[in-house]
Amino acid sequence: MIPTVDFGGIQISRLLLGDNPFCGHSYINDVHSGEEMMDYYTAERVLKTLFQAEEYGINTYVALAEQFILRILRQYRNEGGKMNIIFQSYPPVDLAVNVRQMMECNPIGIYHQGGTFDLLLEEEKFEEAHQRLEIIRASGVKVGVASHVPEVLLQSEKENWGADFYMACLYNARRTQRGQQSGFITGNAKELEFYPGDPPSMYEAIRKVNKPCIAFKLFAGGQVFLGKTSDEIPAVVESIYTEVYQNIKPGDTVCIGVFQKLTDQLKENADAVKKVLAK
Repeated sequence: MIPTVDFGGIQISRLLLGDNPFCGHSYINDVHSGEEMMDYYTAERVLKTLFQAEEYGINTYVALAEQFILRILRQYRNEGGKMNIIFQSYPPVDLAVNVRQMMECNPIGIYHQGGTFDLLLEEEKFEEAHQRLEIIRASGVKVGVASHVPEVLLQSEKENWGADFYMACLYNARRTQRGQQSGFITGNAKELEFYPGDPPSMYEAIRKVNKPCIAFKLFAGGQVFLGKTSDEIPAVVESIYTEVYQNIKPGDTVCIGVFQKLTDQLKENADAVKKVLAK
């Protein structure tokens, strides 16, 4: 099984399932477009992937709180699904309404979507940012701050924003998007280029904060595999997991999305994590 860590009194696996591909959020549109992902990930296939995650030792799903996913989670629970749920807020829906929707699924944590939170800080709307965290806190579950910017984690801890955990993007997507609204709001495709030099800065921030962190975008949305052959990819995956786990805290974990159309990426990642953490 995949080792676990404590998350507010609940043991969560050190590999979590994300859902960008489920919702058609692609960062490699020339290889797999968002439309291809949405066409593949019917409700039936998403449900199948959730149960596969349980089978492979993943016990927590990081879910976007939008209607498609919320509906699937209802079916998942009705059919005996046992994974813990950590929700990402869905920006097009009023946050208070969205939190009420999430609470119907009994999550163990809710975090504010990163791009929209980063924008609030860029625009110096600090009071609004704190008010939005208070809306989540009123639900009674663990409150998370997501960010693509290492300094946000450090500022949150220094000023005691009250976050219980952090979602830490290893690549600074705000580098070229500062002052721009999230694609969740604009509807624009996620045409982002990630920079190889970014992860060390986020690793440093993760190690400096005392709260649990969930690292994401480990593979730069799949961009680290561009130009690699299918034979080369497993070594790249293992190398990146080795680097990430060596640079985050022992109580931290990671989150990945998978596209199951051509290969069983979920099993490949679970096996790689088990191998790396057994060393």
